[in-house]
Amino acid sequence: MAAGYLWFIIILVLLIAIIFIYYFNRFVILGNRIDNSLSQIDVQLRKRADLVPNLVKTVEGYAKHEKKIMTEVTNARKALLSAKTLPDKMKAGNQLQNALKTIFAIAENYPQLKANENFLQLQKELAAIEDKIAYSRQYYNDSILTFNNSVKTFPGAFFARLYGQKHKEFLKIPTEMKAVPKVEF
Repeated sequence: MAAGYLWFIIILVLLIAIIFIYYFNRFVILGNRIDNSLSQIDVQLRKRADLVPNLVKTVEGYAKHEKKIMTEVTNARKALLSAKTLPDKMKAGNQLQNALKTIFAIAENYPQLKANENFLQLQKELAAIEDKIAYSRQYYNDSILTFNNSVKTFPGAFFARLYGQKHKEFLKIPTEMKAVPKVEF
């Protein structure tokens, strides 16, 4: 009978150890997934910023008197490349996106520019990168959701407190980006 009791204790201790290890590893994996998804956002923002000088050069050739807009785009790119924190990167990324929209709006006034093969290729590349940025942001928020669910539900909440894991914030869209665009006919 004592041997049976001893085996029960050993199995119980092993089971508890496995549960502790499982939750520790789960938080590490989820944290790594969040870090990776944030890194993917950085990669896409960097790709977008790297395309901007080529786009500016192409547009400058056709729209020489649009210096103010070219300066805004260049300054927005510099702000993105120098941003260190996530909120600063998101803000600078949104400023760059708005500045790029202005460039594409200007292109409407220059039929030769709109037909320029280099401009069209850059426009396609930027559109593809914008899609990747949106997907990366979605993946980041999905990873945050999974992590937060693990931190807030039982028994994960117990282990989260034990391992010092706390709720993480989602990426938020700035209010100005939520505005419905005005469509006129």
